[in-house]
Amino acid sequence: MSTSLSAAAPVPETTDSGSAGSHLPDEVRLSLYETMVLSRTFEEAILREYHADKGPGFDIGKGLVPGEMHLSAGQEPVAAGVCAHLTTDDAVTATHRPHHFAVAHGVDLRKMTAEIFGRETGLGRGRGGHMHLFDPDTHFSCSGIIAEGYPPALGMAFAFRRRGTDRIAVAVTGEGAANQGAFHESLNLAALWRLPVVFVVEDNEWGISVARTASTAVASNADRAAGYGIPGVRVEDNDVEAVHAEAAKAVARARAGEGPSLIEVATLRMWGHFEGDAQGYRPELDSVAGLDPIPRYEQRLREAGVLDDAVVARVKESASARVEDAVAFAKSSPTPDPTDVMTYVFAEGAAR
Repeated sequence: MSTSLSAAAPVPETTDSGSAGSHLPDEVRLSLYETMVLSRTFEEAILREYHADKGPGFDIGKGLVPGEMHLSAGQEPVAAGVCAHLTTDDAVTATHRPHHFAVAHGVDLRKMTAEIFGRETGLGRGRGGHMHLFDPDTHFSCSGIIAEGYPPALGMAFAFRRRGTDRIAVAVTGEGAANQGAFHESLNLAALWRLPVVFVVEDNEWGISVARTASTAVASNADRAAGYGIPGVRVEDNDVEAVHAEAAKAVARARAGEGPSLIEVATLRMWGHFEGDAQGYRPELDSVAGLDPIPRYEQRLREAGVLDDAVVARVKESASARVEDAVAFAKSSPTPDPTDVMTYVFAEGAAR
């Protein structure tokens, strides 16, 4: 049973959410699947390009995509289920593992890929890289600092309300970041001011190499919502339709001026914390592939008559074409001129 997201109770009960969404229209279920496939296809392409020239051995500084890389394979249901209820007028602040939310929120694939490759045509003209994507066209941002996205989401939500709009902010973080001060300060202020924010916690069970059970005193971060008098719910089993159902309530609550909500999703990090992570700390690695949410959801939709071989092929071909176009665009784009290193860092020509 899911928690009600009405404003009736000052301190709502926090319970688990099981499988939901069986009454979704077929076109919505297909759209969720398409978003998940596009996100995974993108991550597989970045994985390929990232590792293509890191040898001999593994040199994190070499190649077309130097530096750290945090990929979101396995966490697609969270982004697809939440972003299905948003428009590009709504704001999303994501984590250092941001690509699935960027894809689901409609960030331009070409510009995002070029930014990841450090090219002048990227979202930040190649200055930010994959952990610092910023897209004012879709009000999307992310950061490599843990829990950093929560306070800016409050600022945007406050601005949206002051302007008299029904726009909302979605703030995403991992379960490890729920132990940070910024997490608790943000929940407190959002609740106090009844800001239109949806807080999302992706519980992939690992804060880098530390298990959630070894770092967090509560079994579910959704329980912490009650301490701030806001609704909290945990979605189990990485279920995209259950995420969609709970996000519908939380988004509607925020748009109606009823204040913030928190959704925690039990999700899955299929690959390492970063590329090159040997993952020797994970005793469950052998079972991870069998928990992949995309083939599981695909089978569910096949059984419901939503998908068949032809539709699956079309979805995957479309995703591949879009992603490979973005990769080709990035590779063909110029690298920034080193003499312009300070350009676009500070605002220029602004009135005093």
